[in-house]
Amino acid sequence: MPDTDRARAHAEDLADFVAASPSSFHAAAEVARRLVDAGFAALDETEAWPAQPGSKHLVVRDGAVIAWVVPAGASADTAFQIFGAHSDSPAFKLKPRPTTGRLGWLQAGVEIYGGPLLNSWLDRELRLAGRLVLDDGTAVLAATGPLLRLPQLAIHLDREANDHLALHKQTQTQPVWGLGEAASADLLGELAGVAGVDAARIRGYDIVTADAARGAIFGKDDVFFASGRLDDLASVHAGVVALLAHEAADRIAMLAVFDHEEVGSGTRSGAAGPFLADVIERVQLSLGAGREEQLRALAASWCVSSDVGHSVHPNYADKHDPVVQPVLGSGPILKINANQRYATDGAGAAAWHGWCADAGVTSQEFVSNNAVPCGSTIGPITATRLGIRTVDVGIPILSMHSARELAGTSDLLDLSRAAGAFFAG
Repeated sequence: MPDTDRARAHAEDLADFVAASPSSFHAAAEVARRLVDAGFAALDETEAWPAQPGSKHLVVRDGAVIAWVVPAGASADTAFQIFGAHSDSPAFKLKPRPTTGRLGWLQAGVEIYGGPLLNSWLDRELRLAGRLVLDDGTAVLAATGPLLRLPQLAIHLDREANDHLALHKQTQTQPVWGLGEAASADLLGELAGVAGVDAARIRGYDIVTADAARGAIFGKDDVFFASGRLDDLASVHAGVVALLAHEAADRIAMLAVFDHEEVGSGTRSGAAGPFLADVIERVQLSLGAGREEQLRALAASWCVSSDVGHSVHPNYADKHDPVVQPVLGSGPILKINANQRYATDGAGAAAWHGWCADAGVTSQEFVSNNAVPCGSTIGPITATRLGIRTVDVGIPILSMHSARELAGTSDLLDLSRAAGAFFAG
């Protein structure tokens, strides 16, 4: 299959993946489903784990999932190749008592999750998705179809809207979802209905909004791909595709997908929590590792932290570095920051360029304009927690943190190809 056809097929599969993953919990479940269908065995954290040479396993913790392939010849000090990404995206999250409204409109009580580009969420059909926790402690996934909308005020009622539109985060970000009186409606009941459970059994929930539109390929020669949640499902999907194609080498190939990156990663399922360290230790113990072997293995391991970065924007060129200007369609990016907001150093840069060369992929560098603050990723957190050599990479996009972001179609496939070369060691 020619590369252009492979890139289109990869992007279409990503559109399916995003549609199946409207929340972090759904993303973890979809990763697990795809891998289990390919022969991976799911493990339970509360049960004993088997000895693992020659095995393929995964474990889900809330909205996070870690999967790995252990070569048949693995020993107590076998090193890891870890491809890291995150499952969450900026959105709106349901508050307690979410069924609200006024003046004959039903509205949803929400708070802002992460740093969404608020105006991009206006006038779009939105889904609700996440988990419902029932009275017996079980968690059930729920996802509606198009249900909500944040209607923009007409230009006739705000003649200066095109000059300075700024939404009040409390009063102007509560979406509508129906007509009537709040006292006679039940938004959680809508979610319970699609999940097939009794609304009276719901004792807790983690529910967010997601754009209801499917991802689309477009532009001259199909160079563009637009979708919700490309930050960071583009990386998650690339890692899954690479892991599914991986043939066991001399290292343990591991995909680590964390939750809560958009709000700092400081949770039990986030990169700053113990999840990755717990899984690595249990895999090592199953291989008979003592503390000496564990440390040797970590010292020889690598982590690639994959998250999106900024493409140069043709309408806002002054916001970017004047020399280093990655653009859509020219390959994945290597993310560099002098203040270690990204974990890349010289050794990591050399290793990344080597993996890209092995994959036949061209890579670009990304660095921020000195006058524009730089974001961060799971990379520095993972390097700090585990001492594993870490490099930050991703794909360049426009409209980061929009309800619908823009990527280059070919970059999506190229990132997965580079991930495959990385897993091969």
